[in-house]
Amino acid sequence: MATVLYGPPGAMTPISNETLSVALIGCGAIGSNIVRLLSQATGDDSRVSVVGVLKRSQEAVAVPSVSLVEAIEQLVERRPALIVECAGQTAVRTFGPAVLKSGIDFMVVSAGALADATLFDDLMRQAKGNGARLLVPAGAVAGLDGLSALRLGGLNSVRYTATKHPRAWKGTPAEKSTVLDTVTKRTIVFEGSAREAALAFPQNANIAATVGLAGVGLDKTIVRLVADPGVTRNSAMVEAEGSLGTLTCKLESQPSSNPKTSATVAYSVVNAILRRSAALCIQ
Repeated sequence: MATVLYGPPGAMTPISNETLSVALIGCGAIGSNIVRLLSQATGDDSRVSVVGVLKRSQEAVAVPSVSLVEAIEQLVERRPALIVECAGQTAVRTFGPAVLKSGIDFMVVSAGALADATLFDDLMRQAKGNGARLLVPAGAVAGLDGLSALRLGGLNSVRYTATKHPRAWKGTPAEKSTVLDTVTKRTIVFEGSAREAALAFPQNANIAATVGLAGVGLDKTIVRLVADPGVTRNSAMVEAEGSLGTLTCKLESQPSSNPKTSATVAYSVVNAILRRSAALCIQ
């Protein structure tokens, strides 16, 4: 279930004086932002320590003052309490099983990788067998707490709609059906299940998998991906209906340096990390 902090990160009271050790896979735009935000949130009285970052060969170093490694074994040897993936779906497939097998909690930012049923089953087996947890932050979507509550009472339907500027859909399967440079009005570029969306749009539709996992499942969750030249923000809308009631929740976020992703993703990850040592959480 999604959980949020009550009050600003700087006002949190830690559960103990122990420092939470965290490591990252990936040091691109999201990874470097996570490191920066953790530093700002904890300040001199830090309760979170980034003990290493696994740098992929094609990445430019964007995390000064943080120890870089080039192999997952080196990261695991440092025994962090949590390893955060922020390097894409391939990184989840490549490194996730090894992290969980080592007994270290694994946070998956590229949740669309979990739409691969074989991989998901493997990750869950490793987590359960080695006392670790597979964690999925909310990312650039809101309302997952309410969605999970409605699920317990029985959900009838869940629909997720992601709306972005046409340029955000370039280099994706949307180009097969739509000439993005000529789009002048709101246009649906994909409609199908959350599983289909997450696997076909690995950079744009990771949240589809997150919503699917929180609600009625990846195959029953309906996803619409929309190109709209009139928007300046990425929007994520969740609509659900169940026996207990209905949910409609929309979050509009500034795009990150990559228009395919939202700037709020890094903040969501940092919020989830800081929450692990917060004395007060609202769930």
